[in-house]
This record gives sequence, structure tokens and C-alpha cells, in this order.
Amino acid sequence: MTNQPLPSILDAIGNTPLVRLDRLTQHYGCDGTILAKLDHLNPGFSKKDRAALGVIEAAERDSSLQPGQCVVELTSGNMGTGLAIVCGIKGYPFVAVMSKGNSPERARMMAALGAEVVLVDQLPESRPGEVSGADLAEVDKVASRLTEERGAFRADQFQRLGNPHSHAATTGPEIWQQSGQSVDAFCDFVGSGGTLAGTAHYLRQQNPEIKCYPIEPQGAAVLAGQDVVRPDHPIQGGGYVMADLEFLRGMQWDGFLQVDGDTARQTTRDLARLEGIFAGFSAGANVAGALELLKGPHQGQTIAVIICDSGLKYLSTDLFEA
Repeated sequence: MTNQPLPSILDAIGNTPLVRLDRLTQHYGCDGTILAKLDHLNPGFSKKDRAALGVIEAAERDSSLQPGQCVVELTSGNMGTGLAIVCGIKGYPFVAVMSKGNSPERARMMAALGAEVVLVDQLPESRPGEVSGADLAEVDKVASRLTEERGAFRADQFQRLGNPHSHAATTGPEIWQQSGQSVDAFCDFVGSGGTLAGTAHYLRQQNPEIKCYPIEPQGAAVLAGQDVVRPDHPIQGGGYVMADLEFLRGMQWDGFLQVDGDTARQTTRDLARLEGIFAGFSAGANVAGALELLKGPHQGQTIAVIICDSGLKYLSTDLFEA
């Protein structure tokens, strides 16, 4: 934290607080500590601000992105919001391509930040609020077509190394320093895999004994080698039924966690009620995964998680319905 004015909002990305969730662990009867990285306090209200800045600045360095060139990306809303901010400040036109199954406040926020938002219909069998891997494939087709038509730079969050590198350079070091180098494990809900890959890589460099776990939706746990029986889960931003995510290729995990939509929803509500942290679905999934670890192999230890995005992005969903 600085006591001087920042050159731009981009300099406000990162350095988010790390907070103990002692009230919540006590409520759930767990012995141990959960440390929550409050990345919903980033300018775009999500951890994806880090990845957006990392991808764009890496592309600037290697000249794959030219001055004034259009940027296109598929998004569930968070990466698109981060890119809208970064591209707006740096002078790149930005087109966000998103499924209509994602909450509409995300599209409104991106548009307010200067993005052109293209919404793609869900497949007939899909339900609003539950974006499947097949829905995402339709979004990808539109994003690929627009990239070609406009001669754009595709900010491919599933492939661009600026995504995991941003977390290895910022999220991991921040957690390590703020925790007093006391983390025993880290778990994260898998979207593009960038946060998990980058943060896990850094933490394991500091201490090879730190255990790292992917979290997936129950019924769509492909990384865990399970059959997909529920691709239409409600946890937006992940569980896209991709077994071969680029950033996770070759990485070894200490186990696999699955969280169902109801558990993620209730844990998110408990975060708000008990800790004053107004977060989204995937944050609830992360904390639920950490609670599972404290009840099992990491009893009495310290688990780090990311609060991925803000509950403000879910007000049109059932996440906070009474």
C-alpha cells in the first residue's frame, strides 16, 4: 500500500489484503486457519485484473500486440472486465464475447468500462446461470471469427503465459509474505487454470512441502479423472470440462477437491454473514474446499485461498436469494 497518488488505476491492481476467516472456521467446527486473499477488491472486482494486465503487458513486450490494435477475448465476465480496464487505459479497442448464461451485470459493467460486448446464445438444453463447456465452445467460435475479421489480438486466457506468470509474480509472493511464510496448503477453483498454476508454482518454490489442490464442480471433475455427469453447474467462471488445460499440463497435485453448487452457495452466504466478505460463487467453492482440507489431511494447519470476485456480479442470480 502506498501513501502517494498512483499514476493510473492499473497501479491499483494487486497487493490485496490477506484475511483470517476465524469466525467461519469456528462456525464449521474446524481446527486450523483459512487465509483469504481478497482479490474481489481489485479495480475490476476480481482476480482476473492481474491476468488481464499480465497478458496485455507480455504481448506489448513481444510485439504480438500493436499500438491501437483491437483486442478480443471470450469471458465469463471477470477477464473481460479486467481487459476492459487495461485496454481502456492503454488505448486498445476491446471486444468481450460472453455467453448469455452469465449474469447480465457483468455485461453492463464491461460496457460501462468501454468494451464492446457481444453476447452469445446458450445451447437449447442449457439454463441461464449455468454455462457449460459446450456453451463456452460456442462463445469461442464467435471470438475466433471476430478476431479474424478485425485483425485483432486474441487475449487467450487459456493459452497466454501472461496469465499464470502474473500470479507467479504477484499473487504467490503476496500470499507468502503476508502469511509470514506459514502456508501449508493452497486450493483454487479451476477456470483457465492460471491462478492455480502460477500461485502453486511460486509457493512450491518457496517450500516444496506446500500442498496444492485443484477444485472442480461436483459432477464436472475432469482433472480428477471423473466422468462428466453435470456440466450445467451454477459456479460461474470454471468447470468448463477441459481435461487438458494448458497451464496445468504436467503439474502434479496432492489431491483433487469437488464442491457442489449448493455447498458453494451456502459457503458464499456464510462468508458474507460471518466475515463481511461479499464474494461470488467460486470464492465460496474455494473456502468450502479449504474447510474440507481442515477436516481431513490438513487439520490444525493453514490453508490459503483466493476470494475470486465480488458478490455484486451475482445480484441477478439466486446466490443471495433469501
